[in-house]
Amino acid sequence: MPDPTDWQTALPYLLAALGVGYLLGSIPFGLLITRMAGLGDVRNIGSGNIGATNVLRTGHKGLAALTLVLDALKGTVAVLLARIYGLDYALVAGFGAFLGHLFPVWLGFKGGKGVATYLGVLTALAWQGAVVFAVAWLAVAFITRYSSLAALVAAVSVPVALYLLGLVQPAQLFVVLSLLVFLKHRTNIIRLVQGRETRIGAKG
Repeated sequence: MPDPTDWQTALPYLLAALGVGYLLGSIPFGLLITRMAGLGDVRNIGSGNIGATNVLRTGHKGLAALTLVLDALKGTVAVLLARIYGLDYALVAGFGAFLGHLFPVWLGFKGGKGVATYLGVLTALAWQGAVVFAVAWLAVAFITRYSSLAALVAAVSVPVALYLLGLVQPAQLFVVLSLLVFLKHRTNIIRLVQGRETRIGAKG
C-alpha cells in the first residue's frame, strides 16, 4: 500500500477507503430492521430519523438496541478493514462511513444523525475517546433524558479529550465529525431551546 504522504500515488487507495467506508456506512439498519419486524417505515414516526433513538419510539427496545449496535459496527468495521493499511487509510474510511450514514445514496442522501456510527468509528480509532463519549452521553442522558443533548455534549467532549491524550490525527477528524453532528442536530437544538424536544422513551 502506498505511503499516504505520497498523495499522487496514494490518492486512488485513499478514495477506495473512502468509498468502501461510505458504502458500509450507508446501510440503513434502522429502516431495514423495522421493516423486517413488520413495523413499516420508521421515517413515518417521531423525528423521521432512521437511527436507534427513533426506532425506540416504536416501543421496541430490542430493535432499538440492535439498530444502535449495527449502526456502530458499520463504522467500526470500516475503520478496522482500512487500519490494516495504516492510520491515514483508517481515518479516511471512518470519515466515509460517517458520511454514508448521514447521506446514504439509497435513501436520497437523507440519513441518520450519525451518533452511533460516530461512536463506532471512535471505538476503532481511539477507545479512550469512546469511553469519554459514553460517560458524557450517559451522564447527560440520565440527568435530562434528552438523547440529542447528550449526543451534543459528548461530541464536544471527544475532540478535546483526544487532543489532551495526544491523539492529534483522530482529534482533527472528530472536530469535523462533531461539527457534522451539530449540523444534523440543528432542529433538535431549536426544540431544546424552545423546550419542545422529545425525551428518551417517548413514543412517536
